[in-house]
Amino acid sequence: MTFGSRLDRAVAARGRLCAGIDPHRALLEGWGLPDTLAGLERFAMTAVEAFGDTVAVVKPQSAFFERFGSGGIAVLEQVIAGCRDLGALVLLDVKRGDIGSTVQAYADAYLDPASPLAADAVTASPFLGTGSLDPLLETAQRHDAGVFLLALTSNPEGPQVQHAVTPGGGTVAAEVLAAVAARNATTDGPGSVGAVVGATVTLPADVTPSTLDVNGPLLVPGIGAQGGTVDDVRRVFGPACGRVLPSSSRELLGAGPDPARLVDAVRRAVDTFAALA
Repeated sequence: MTFGSRLDRAVAARGRLCAGIDPHRALLEGWGLPDTLAGLERFAMTAVEAFGDTVAVVKPQSAFFERFGSGGIAVLEQVIAGCRDLGALVLLDVKRGDIGSTVQAYADAYLDPASPLAADAVTASPFLGTGSLDPLLETAQRHDAGVFLLALTSNPEGPQVQHAVTPGGGTVAAEVLAAVAARNATTDGPGSVGAVVGATVTLPADVTPSTLDVNGPLLVPGIGAQGGTVDDVRRVFGPACGRVLPSSSRELLGAGPDPARLVDAVRRAVDTFAALA
């Protein structure tokens, strides 16, 4: 089954929410945990326990595990396996982007089932040119995995690149979205290539809600602690709301360390976005 189909099935069963696991120092301290490998493992596996059998998608942020070296990567492997065992899809937030054999190596690390880091999908940066990601996209297709390309991110620096006009006359964001749509155009059913579009972004003139309907999922960060609301999602995405996968990390994790409170926070967030088309 393709990633797009698995995602649709998971959303139908568990609701439209992607729960992030971002074990940065402030959150560990907020949970009363040391900023050590042991603290990381306790934090991450508590989140897995709360999220893994509750939400459709769990999104670990790789950087917060990588900062602990090989031990942190081992914990990330546990997180991926634990979420999958509990029935959640795993979207590994790595935002990798490169060319040739290097991007193929990233693809092998994150999308080949033979790798202990293999996830259901990854995030990727297309700003070396969308064609530079072909090895990643082809590997994903071969293994029925997904890839989410950054298109319009919610950080204030994003427009410097994403709103820039290309030699073809369109914005970089519009060209990324067109490349995603083209990848999904030949797919029977929901596409497995998605785009990352922030909940609070201002759309450039050549990106409309209809442009955002790429026949694939739309990962929408900026929810919760970053200020994004259901109304923001409706404003930005309009008729494409049915493709949206809202993503929340800090607001959910701030409910810890009590697992019951974490589960309650997730369920409230799922209910909040249940009204989206």
